[in-house]
Amino acid sequence: MKPTISFSSLKVGDAVTPLDISLTATMIVAGAVASRDFMPVHHDKEFAISQGAPDIFMNILTTNGYIARFLSDWAGPGARVANIRIRLGVPAIPGHHLEFRGEILKLEMQDDQGQVEVSIKVTNEMGDHATGTAMVVLPT
Repeated sequence: MKPTISFSSLKVGDAVTPLDISLTATMIVAGAVASRDFMPVHHDKEFAISQGAPDIFMNILTTNGYIARFLSDWAGPGARVANIRIRLGVPAIPGHHLEFRGEILKLEMQDDQGQVEVSIKVTNEMGDHATGTAMVVLPT
């Protein structure tokens, strides 16, 4: 298992280790079901198309879950993702390749913990799927 990243080793402007995921319909449906989102646009292709979407698409809770994974994979098991603030853009549909990228925006010590503010950008073939920021808390 990868060790938790050291707060003292970080600098503003450092890149977060990228994460790339190829989406399948199963991943999209499983994320919707796991988050109890039974809207048909997340599991019924014909319904999604009738609503103007190109296919079923990933829900925001699943997007947040993958962002938490992206940050946790980078920061390690001792880190805590304190919050995620994103805005959704283009849909994420089966066959898309999601690219998760980020950069350290701010470093601050508070209550003997290192707080790391990170920018987030998730893109696919259609453009920006999600953009925003997150706070990762590291032990010191």
